[in-house]
Amino acid sequence: MGKKKFLAVLLTAALGMSTLAGCGATDTSTSGEAPDTNTVTEAATPAASEAEAADSTEKENKAVDLTFFTGKVETVDLLNQIISDYNQQSGGITVEQEYQADASNIIKIKFASGESPDLMTTYEQEYVNQGKYLDLSDRNEWWDRLIPSMKESCTDLESGKQYRVCTNMTMAGFFYNKEMFDELGLKVATTWPEFEANLEAIKEAHPDVDPWFIFGEAWHLGHLIEFMPHGYIKAKYGATEAKKAMLSNDSAKLDWGNPDGAMATFAKNLVELQKKGLINEDVLTATSDNCIDAFVTGKCAMFSNGMWCLSDLLTKNPDMADKIGFAPYPAFMEDGVPVVLVAEDSGYSISAETEHVDEVVDFLNFLFSAENQKKYAETLGSPSAFKDVDASWAPDSIVSGVNDAVASATNIGFTNEKPAGFSGDDAGRLVQDLLAGTYSPEEFAKAYEEAWNAGYTN
Repeated sequence: MGKKKFLAVLLTAALGMSTLAGCGATDTSTSGEAPDTNTVTEAATPAASEAEAADSTEKENKAVDLTFFTGKVETVDLLNQIISDYNQQSGGITVEQEYQADASNIIKIKFASGESPDLMTTYEQEYVNQGKYLDLSDRNEWWDRLIPSMKESCTDLESGKQYRVCTNMTMAGFFYNKEMFDELGLKVATTWPEFEANLEAIKEAHPDVDPWFIFGEAWHLGHLIEFMPHGYIKAKYGATEAKKAMLSNDSAKLDWGNPDGAMATFAKNLVELQKKGLINEDVLTATSDNCIDAFVTGKCAMFSNGMWCLSDLLTKNPDMADKIGFAPYPAFMEDGVPVVLVAEDSGYSISAETEHVDEVVDFLNFLFSAENQKKYAETLGSPSAFKDVDASWAPDSIVSGVNDAVASATNIGFTNEKPAGFSGDDAGRLVQDLLAGTYSPEEFAKAYEEAWNAGYTN
């Protein structure tokens, strides 16, 4: 959104507020215990008792199957646990989670075929415009608990309404090995020449270490575009103006195909690092697990990702806690500034076509309970967006480093305004082609522009 410190202060305040608010929270989840009907039975007439018993039997026997669609791999196992707990006490409502790695494209097929899931984490502006999501603006039981800036992040720019609710905040930037940086006397880079110099120093001192590890999964490479060339646009024009430019496809501001613009410069920098051996040779086949393994074993010095990977890092090597640094993305354009993602995370949308709104809301009330959200935040290593959730989402040294990074750079959000016909995974596949040598940087920028424009008509 705006520049620098606002969200850093908010993050710190939010963590403090959660400690104060937690004791007074009301758990809106379903407890799973049968209501105490003894007093009611004694006071009721036989006819009333029979009616209540019939209603109770009908609720217990109610069979409703809900479909929950997600592309968020980090949450699958945890949500399966929470879903299992819910299904056991739901009185006949059954939630089934479907994970798809290519969720942003699979959801297109589901919408087109009339098989919309009841609940989903996939969210695109164009689907808002098409009326695919239920308006959640009146769900005050959720909004009253949410940190105000997170409600703002969930608000549609055009209508002023909310079609999704997030449960967490997240930050994305460069994770780096503090021990290695201290050993070599390196400082966090704020410009691209400084960033490249750091990578070269690491390579010279540790030839067997990959200075920057990039894994070739499409969503990850798509994020590099969101956080770097898109980040440049967001910082240059501000959050609101950048969103408007993307929604209206304002080519004068976006300028994706310019051979001297942000997209081509990003591609040029990436290819140069690849040629110099400053990124891993197996970039096209490497996975996120490979990246985590390389970092916790000291085989890579830096990688780009969000807080959602933190739990995997600490699970693989708990001793890494004091060695994990976090830094903004350096400015790679002459008129650019360092940026760091500070945004909503784990957002949920209800299908406008579902016949089971009450049942979906019942499940979300269970999922959003303070108890489940504390577990969620601590398992994922992601600060809660709820004021009444007191979660120790990361060791103090990491929280402090994240707050410093957020305070030192322009805060940007996710690119939710991209065309529905051109997903983040689609953008990532173009980066795969770039790193495979299919495109020159200039050709890549042009191909990106063409795919972006076509995405508004597909």
